[in-house]
This record gives sequence, C-alpha cells and structure tokens, in this order.
Amino acid sequence: MERVLDVPRLPPRRGDSHKGDYGRVLVVAGSRGFSGAAVLCGRGALRGGAGLVTVACPRDVQDVVAAGDPCYMTFALTDRAADLPKADVIAVGPGLGLPAGDFVRDLLAHFAGPVVIDADALAALAPGSFARSVPAVLTPHPGEFARLVGRPVTDVQADREASAVAFARAEGVVLLLKGSGTVVTDGVRVYVNTTGNPGMATGGCGDVLTGLIAALLGQGLPPFEAAALGAWAHGRAGDLAAVRVGEVSLTAADLLDHLPAALIASHR
Repeated sequence: MERVLDVPRLPPRRGDSHKGDYGRVLVVAGSRGFSGAAVLCGRGALRGGAGLVTVACPRDVQDVVAAGDPCYMTFALTDRAADLPKADVIAVGPGLGLPAGDFVRDLLAHFAGPVVIDADALAALAPGSFARSVPAVLTPHPGEFARLVGRPVTDVQADREASAVAFARAEGVVLLLKGSGTVVTDGVRVYVNTTGNPGMATGGCGDVLTGLIAALLGQGLPPFEAAALGAWAHGRAGDLAAVRVGEVSLTAADLLDHLPAALIASHR
C-alpha cells in the first residue's frame, strides 16, 4: 500500500480558455423535502471550478432548485437515465430519494465517464455494481459504508484504512470514507486527510463535497487525485469557516463561501 501525503494541484488555466475546457458537470439530485441537497451539490460544483453545471432534479422541485443559484442550469428528471443531458462528469445521489435503484443502475450502464456516487445513490447499489472503464468515486459516511460491506459501523470505524483499501481494491473504485481523518483510496494508494473540524458535522456538507469532486474531475484530475484534493479543500474551507463563525454555528453554506480561499491555498 502506497501512502500519499501531498494533495495534487489543479493546472493553471490558459489565457485563451473557455467554459467548455473545464467540464460539463451534471448533478442528479434532490427530491421533495430535499431540494437543498441539489442546490448545495450544484453550488459545490460551481465553486469547485466546473465550466458548466446542470442540476437534474424532479420537476416538482425544479423551480426551487433553479432559485438556489443563477449560475447553473436545471433539467427535469424522467425515469430514464438515457434522457439525461450530455455531460463530462455526473454526480448522483444527494437528496435523490428512494427507491432509486433502477435509475442509478441505468445511469451507470449508459454513462461511460467519471461518476461521483453519494447518499441515496449508494443506498440503491450493492457491491459488485461498480465495475466500469472509468473508476467511480464513492463517498459514503461510515453508516453507508458499513451497509456496503455488511459489517457493523463500530467494526468499520475501528479499522477505517484497511476496510476502505480492501473494498476499493475488490470493487475497482476510488473510495472516500468520510469522517475524522477522511480516507481516500483506490485500493493501492491511500490518503488520510488532515483538514476539517467537528463543526462540519452538519447537514449538507457532504453534498458540497460531492459537487466539488465532480468539478475537479471535470477539470481533468484523475479520480483518486480529484477525491484527495476535494477532501483537503473541503476540510480547509471548513477550517476557514470555523475561524469566522465558530464550529457550533457552521453550516454547509459557509463551506461554499470559503471554498475559493481553500482552493487558492491548495496551490501554495
């Protein structure tokens, strides 16, 4: 196992570049009562530097999601993944609602590019579902990961690195196991994140992370590198936010406000 200590950097942008150079990110997220998850994920992709972001959500929450940010587009979901608009990267799962199994499996079958799988999309899948030419990035919290591996959460938390590495190797994925000391691994390399604080234990922070990683993938970083930089920058944004508002009052929206400074810091 190779231990990675440094996070990668995004390459500098060319002076003659345009929005198409930085990735078309499609966020598939949201449902009634969970429209905020779609907004946060879409805004995370924007703050992460994606050139174009479209948030696909159920029609009955589309107006709410559209009002969340004027800088992304929206698309009304159907029950067919083949109807989704074209994208370079897809982030799927935040607030998507259940049951979503057939739709998520259909999406993975129709889309050959990088995919970030989170939240309700993870709950819809089982081990053995992830084999594809481009490794998927899975972003479970410990409870979601425990379900995937069929073990108690206490067992997973007692042996986070080894459990994550074994799963990533067996499934051919990049796994980002959330929590204190977030673990990122592709089954060969492992990175343990050192940024972040307890104030980030609040709803919506994971949605921001999912959008951020998708944006980094859209800008050309490979899956492991995108997940590692995403974990670092997400935690760094949380640390900067905690200085300003304190850990108790920190919200996911505060992470969005501080992602620009965090990404600047990642280039130093």
